[in-house]
Amino acid sequence: MISAILLAAGTSTRMAGENKLSKEINGIPLINYSIKSILSSSIDELVIVVGHEKEIIKNCIDVNKKVKIIFNSDYENGIASSIKFGLRNMSNKTEAFFICLADMPMISQNIYNKLIKSRYNYNKKNIAEYTKEIIVPTHDGKKGNPVLFSKSMKKKIMNITGDNGAKKIIELYPRKVLNVPFKNNKILLDFDTQENFNFL
Repeated sequence: MISAILLAAGTSTRMAGENKLSKEINGIPLINYSIKSILSSSIDELVIVVGHEKEIIKNCIDVNKKVKIIFNSDYENGIASSIKFGLRNMSNKTEAFFICLADMPMISQNIYNKLIKSRYNYNKKNIAEYTKEIIVPTHDGKKGNPVLFSKSMKKKIMNITGDNGAKKIIELYPRKVLNVPFKNNKILLDFDTQENFNFL
């Protein structure tokens, strides 16, 4: 079973008072682009962690049997709290999980599927000692999102604090990382400011 944790609890501090996740692109709230791609991929479960303006964000999300929406009351203490909250609420059957950012609408279902397939194809050829447990998309040598973790990394991720996210785990365990190159830069594009929306 593959799960995805979608981080949607942030305060949009660089958006001049507007919540970026509910801001519409072609009539569709930003967060729904991420949700659609995840649900269109081979992922089995989507855990969405909300926080700031939770009701506004929840009202943007359509009901789906694969989706679980959870509220992190501790969201102001950094992204790590939302990651750990998501991990506590994902299925016990999960074998691997993505940590995804809700403000990256350019991530397609194909990106998710390629990362899942890359993990499977690499590890089936190697003995346990050489398996990769962190699957990272890259473009021109730069690491992007989403990142796919094996369940064996869960306890290690539960030790992160503050605004440390998946990047910190990647830095700590480089030998467990499998880099998967992509030709386009969509894995690097997040929407943090009003100017980002003008890009489309």
